[in-house]
Amino acid sequence: MSRTLNNILSSLQRSGTFINSLIAASTIGGQQLFSSLTFRCPCQVGKNFSYGSAFLVIPAFLLLVAGYALRSQLWTMTSEHCCSCAPPQRRISPLERKLACLRVFSITGRALVAPLTWLAVTLLTGTYYECAASEFASVDHYPVFDNVSASKRKEILAGFPCGRSAPSDMIPVRDEVALLHRYQSQMLGWVLITLATIAALVSRCLARCCSPLTSLQHCYWTSHLHNERELFERAAEQHSRLLVLQRIKKLFGFVPGEEDVRHIRIPSCQDWREIAAPNLLCMGDDLQGHYSFLRDRVDENEEGKSEGIELKP
Repeated sequence: MSRTLNNILSSLQRSGTFINSLIAASTIGGQQLFSSLTFRCPCQVGKNFSYGSAFLVIPAFLLLVAGYALRSQLWTMTSEHCCSCAPPQRRISPLERKLACLRVFSITGRALVAPLTWLAVTLLTGTYYECAASEFASVDHYPVFDNVSASKRKEILAGFPCGRSAPSDMIPVRDEVALLHRYQSQMLGWVLITLATIAALVSRCLARCCSPLTSLQHCYWTSHLHNERELFERAAEQHSRLLVLQRIKKLFGFVPGEEDVRHIRIPSCQDWREIAAPNLLCMGDDLQGHYSFLRDRVDENEEGKSEGIELKP
C-alpha cells in the first residue's frame, strides 16, 4: 500500500499540471489571508495610488523572483555554465541548444504561475485597484461636484474606499465610483487570465513543435532526468558519508558507532589548524579537490607514528 502511495505521490510531483494547480491554490489562499490581515487603504491624497499599486505589483514581483529561485533546474544550469570546475568550453550542438531552450521555457512558465495568479486574483477582487484609482475617478458629470474645488474633490475621492461619512448627496456618487472601479478591475483581471491562457497554450504548442524530441522521447527524457537526479542524490549521500567516516577515522582513530574501540588517536595542534580553515571545491591545481572541512591530512602511514591511546578491556 505504501509503495502504491509513493508511486502516486511521485507521479503527482512530476505532473506539471498538478504542481501548477497547487501553486495557484496556495497563492490564492495567501492573497486572501494577506489582504485581510495587512491591507488598509490610507484614504489620503497622494498615498492611495502608491499604496494600492505596491500591494498589487510588489508581491507579484517577489513571487516571480521566488519562482525562479526555487527552481533547482535554474541553479543546475547556472552552475554548469559558471562553475570554474566545468570542463573547457566546447561547441554546443543544435540539439543541446534546443533542449536548453526547452528547460528555460519550462522554468519561466512555472515561475510565472504564482505572480500571474496573484495579479488575476487581486484584480478580480478589486480592493487594491479601487484604492489605487480612487482619487483619479472622473466625476465632472456629477452636478454635486460643480462647486467643489479640485483639492477638495481629490480629498473626497481619496476617502471613498474607506467608506467615510459623506454628505447624503455624495453617497450615490461614491457607490457608482466603487462599482466603476470594481468593473474596471475585474475586466482587467479577466483580460489577464485570457491572455495568460492563450500564451500558455501557444507556448506549449510551439515548444512541442520546435522540440527535437517526439512525444515518447520527451516522456523518456523527463523520466530520465528525474531518475538521474534521484539516483545521483542517493549515491552522493552514501559516497560523502563513507568519505567523511574514512577521514574521521584517520583523525580520531575510530568512527561513531563502533562498539569495540581499542585505539583512539589524539589529533595534534597542526591537525586542528589544518581542518579549521575551509577548503573550497576546485581550488588550486588539485584535480581531485577537497570536499569538506576535514581535509585528508592524516596519512595512513603516519597513523602508527602519531600519538595514541590504547584502550584495554
